[in-house]
Amino acid sequence: MTTLHLDLGERGYDINIGRGLLGKADELFSLDRRVLIVTDSGVPREYAERVAPLCREARIVTVEEGEGSKSFACLDMLCRAMLDFGMTRSDCVLAVGGGVVGDLAGFAAATFMRGIDFYNIPTTLLSQVDSSIGGKTAINLGGVKNIVGAFYQPRGVIIDPNVLKTLTKRQLSAGLAEAIKMSLTSDKELFELIEGDNTEENIEEIITRSLLIKKAVVEDDEREGGLRRILNFGHSFGHGIEAAAGGKLYHGECVAIGMTVVCSDKVKARLVPLLERVELPTCYEGNIDEALSYISHDKKCDGGSISVIFVDEIGSYRIEKMTVANFISHVCEVVR
Repeated sequence: MTTLHLDLGERGYDINIGRGLLGKADELFSLDRRVLIVTDSGVPREYAERVAPLCREARIVTVEEGEGSKSFACLDMLCRAMLDFGMTRSDCVLAVGGGVVGDLAGFAAATFMRGIDFYNIPTTLLSQVDSSIGGKTAINLGGVKNIVGAFYQPRGVIIDPNVLKTLTKRQLSAGLAEAIKMSLTSDKELFELIEGDNTEENIEEIITRSLLIKKAVVEDDEREGGLRRILNFGHSFGHGIEAAAGGKLYHGECVAIGMTVVCSDKVKARLVPLLERVELPTCYEGNIDEALSYISHDKKCDGGSISVIFVDEIGSYRIEKMTVANFISHVCEVVR
């Protein structure tokens, strides 16, 4: 087992990485209390059911798979479930699922009784390398992704690579997009490791190196006032694509496309073949104008401007403040 500690003072927590840790959740989390376990219909039921007996008292709540569950309706349902379960401030919420489950369950924990403990066991590669740590919790509103939420750190995270065995090739590729994203801005050797085409053999190292990058960024900038913006590489256009696609594309697939418009030709010459090899899209075949229209609603916009992350050399980045109009013009020049 590898343990990384995300150092945020009293809000700090351990990220435990290792095969078989799902069955040891009670050794790593404080579960001797009421625990609301939140999962979704796309996650094998056995994962939540393996954790439930490790709690003093557990109740499993399952939401529908997909971004549609990141809604006020589902938030209301979880809060009512906690109320019906008789939960108090000494109890906790435990997410067992991907990014949707983590975002939703974390936000519910942040709001119930003004905040109760939250633990996360991510079950997709995308959530294991990225969204499971850092404390971003949110729901969507009006077609805009993650627009309502809170920064609320978990009390602990378990990363068990064994759960990835139930994912489809497409889901694994979508998760790999986030690892590629972080390697491009911060770790040339990680990019080369992924480029080497031994993903399955090197999956634990890929996860750990990705988390080390995010850990360092979050420790420096917990609330995205500066450095943490590098984690949005590929996301400005990517989120627009995701909204326009209406659920037909995974988040990682949208980020993959989004990265191609914010890197140099030299980087793109290596990035595009890698994306194609792992079966990620490199261009958007839908309505580009509709995708671009969502950019102005992105929460990263500030007074009509946006901080765009560009990668000119693998392993480094630059941040350029642009008006939304100029960024849209830049994207149009690249994709058309």
